Amino acid sequence: MLRTEPLHHGGIIANYKCTATCRHCLYACSPKRADGYIRVDTAKAICALLRKGGCRSLHIGGGEPFLDVDSLCALARVIRETGIALEYVETNAFLASAASAGATLEKLLRAGVHTLCISLGAFHAEYVPSANPLKLAQLCRQAGMDYFLWEAKGLTYGGRAVNIEMETALRRPAEELLSSRPCRRLTSGDHFHADLYGRYVPPGCTGIALPLEEAVNGISAGKYPIFETLYKDGTAGLFQYAANHGFAPDADGYSSACALCFYMRRWLAENAPSPELDAEHYAASLEYD
Repeated sequence: MLRTEPLHHGGIIANYKCTATCRHCLYACSPKRADGYIRVDTAKAICALLRKGGCRSLHIGGGEPFLDVDSLCALARVIRETGIALEYVETNAFLASAASAGATLEKLLRAGVHTLCISLGAFHAEYVPSANPLKLAQLCRQAGMDYFLWEAKGLTYGGRAVNIEMETALRRPAEELLSSRPCRRLTSGDHFHADLYGRYVPPGCTGIALPLEEAVNGISAGKYPIFETLYKDGTAGLFQYAANHGFAPDADGYSSACALCFYMRRWLAENAPSPELDAEHYAASLEYD
């Protein structure tokens, strides 16, 4: 029976809806994603499981968590009441232009949020005025809220960012990228995420999502064939699995083994669905505005 490694630092994806459609977004968030936001009962169940799995610190991300401030505050309270340290909340700083921004920060402080991770960089500037992150930083200083500015310098080529790599990097034939080395990142407890639907999302391998309860307590053999094949037999095993279901690799090749894996999983999500594949994620990853 498979299970995650002891959970260390992780995050909760409060929503997938965002005010931006950044080309580097690992979770393929955008204004077109569903309006759903994590519920209090789901948050309580997630935090209990994370504590059981060893997690002692979390951050809150999205999507854009500030799209529902009341629900964000409720989530922060649940995390605090569970005894898990809340390190920070991520935001693209869109709220800086709102007249109520200062009051929103004060509300978050009362809910136990003390630090913001404010996105700043070229990918965000396409959708958020570049002055907004600096303005939000100023508002944080005025409110007594800690903050740090974060710029995506080293990309993780998953989610929507896989398109950047495919457009700019040298491509190689699929057969040259295959490896039978197990992909143990799938069960990593370092910078994993749990989303608003109560699913464990492995670090970097977005598009795969398992019930968090099973990830912590144990994953039965044969229940999630794509996940199990990658974990045991790597991209070579998944290539054989996909080929058996009719997958044919792109003649132009792929930019990396991870890109090949992403496109195999995307094809399988559409043509040979498996419960651990998030079909919505793959569709959203290929949308550019």
